[in-house]
Amino acid sequence: MSKAAKHEPYFVPAASPWPFFMAIALLIVGIGALNFLHGGSIYLFLFGLLVVMTGTFCWFRNVVHESMQGLYSAQMDRSFRWGMFWFIFSEAFFFGAFFGALFYTRIVILNHLGGDWVSPLTHDLLWPHFDAVWPLLKNPDPSKYVGPTQTVETWHIPALNTALLLSSAVSLTFAHWALKVNKRALLHFFMLITIVLGVIFEYYQVHEYMLAYNEYGLTLNSGIYGSTFFMLTGFHAIHVILGLTMLSIVWVRCMKGHFSKKDHFAFEAAAWYWHFVDVVWLFLFIFVYWI
Repeated sequence: MSKAAKHEPYFVPAASPWPFFMAIALLIVGIGALNFLHGGSIYLFLFGLLVVMTGTFCWFRNVVHESMQGLYSAQMDRSFRWGMFWFIFSEAFFFGAFFGALFYTRIVILNHLGGDWVSPLTHDLLWPHFDAVWPLLKNPDPSKYVGPTQTVETWHIPALNTALLLSSAVSLTFAHWALKVNKRALLHFFMLITIVLGVIFEYYQVHEYMLAYNEYGLTLNSGIYGSTFFMLTGFHAIHVILGLTMLSIVWVRCMKGHFSKKDHFAFEAAAWYWHFVDVVWLFLFIFVYWI
């Protein structure tokens, strides 16, 4: 056997405009988000999201076509798997930064302002009437910001959303099992159930935000509690939308018969991401809504 025959063929795609397109799209999203957070219009941010969705669709369409043509080898499959692993790994650190800010505020800053043994003068000189109780509903200085009147009830919408996401994880696992044993009807059914549960989750999340803004006074401008609440839950909601998009595309591909019981990495990648979203929500439920 020759030396060249020992190596798998590795597909090298043609030059593509989509990486550059996506970089510009993400730049628009970032500028639009900063503009919105500083009191500007949200339309630039929404336009950026539309451009991102367009670029993602076109780029993934090319990948699907290449896969269906049989251009990918086992080495390409390993590359895709490692790429998805590192993507989810980076997302874990993304949420870790916000959880870190939450823990630092609750464990360190809150105690400092309350006059702990490390910095007793901070309490006396800065906010002598500060009550170190989380969440911060009693505002010691209303001239700085208007605090919320109450928090979101843990065992209402958050508990319901937890049940919805955990149920979607179970239905997705059943869908994966159905794919492996080639039960197509069950595969399509459980995929649809998973997507519907995710959509219902997003509906209740929007309903919760409307209650928070209109009735509880809980906004991005209502102090550190409002900021951490909306940054954590808001980014999670965006990730749920991304996960639903991935699952919907995978469901359509399942309907078209693109996957076999041995060759279905796109399904597994979407499932990995959805389970990651579920785990992040469990942390959110415990540390944002419950404790």
